[in-house]
Amino acid sequence: MQFRQQALAKLQSPEELDLPVRFARPQGWLVLSVTVVVMAAASVWAVTGSVASTVTAPAILTHGQGSYILQSPVAGQVTAVVAEEGERLPAKSPVLKVRTADGETVVRTVAAGRVTALAATIGQIISTGANVAAVEKIAHAKDPLYATVYVPAENAATIPDKAPVDLTVSSVPTQEYGVLRGHVKSVDRAAQSAQQIAAFLGDQQLGEQFTKDGRPVAVLVKLDRRSSTKSGYKWSSADGPPFGLTSMTPASGSIRLADERPVDWLLP
Repeated sequence: MQFRQQALAKLQSPEELDLPVRFARPQGWLVLSVTVVVMAAASVWAVTGSVASTVTAPAILTHGQGSYILQSPVAGQVTAVVAEEGERLPAKSPVLKVRTADGETVVRTVAAGRVTALAATIGQIISTGANVAAVEKIAHAKDPLYATVYVPAENAATIPDKAPVDLTVSSVPTQEYGVLRGHVKSVDRAAQSAQQIAAFLGDQQLGEQFTKDGRPVAVLVKLDRRSSTKSGYKWSSADGPPFGLTSMTPASGSIRLADERPVDWLLP
């Protein structure tokens, strides 16, 4: 009953046409103007601006041709280990000798390179196809280093040609000497298995390590050169570390992907 009486009273009262109209306060206009300007700027940025993104993945420093695992062509007993770890050998150089039922056989390098690991010892009995050494393919001591970054397969298609890469080298204190600079040289077309990675790096454990989260794509990175540094390569700091770099050094690579427009995120 109370609400009914109020409604009737409202109908009986004359229209208040003589009362002044209250406009928005200046503070309200200011807020509205700022909101419109911000929305307009955001719209322009969404269409004309760009956002840079990166992908970070494990990497390793190697020479461009990689390594290979030397296998014994015969079964028998190792009678001599001729080569030494770290030694650089021409192609067809003797690595070890194996006594077989038909006499003594010399196991030789397939291609020129540096012996990075020896798996055979004197007196050991080995079978045909046994891994006896890992050899890094390097013809000259001054052959440049590269970095191989093993990125997830789903990111490979978004890596542009010659994209900049920052490499955090495990043996170099980043806070003191910064990161190693480089650019993408090539991106493999297909993802690699643990066996393919092991064959390239000459290390079965690395093959398993780089594929534990799935088969990655190998991205070859050419390191930027700078003659004024001790390593001969360019760093984010002026001088870089006071020592050189060696192959098979672990690292982490951060690759800059193709820039994206924010408006593309809204489009199907």
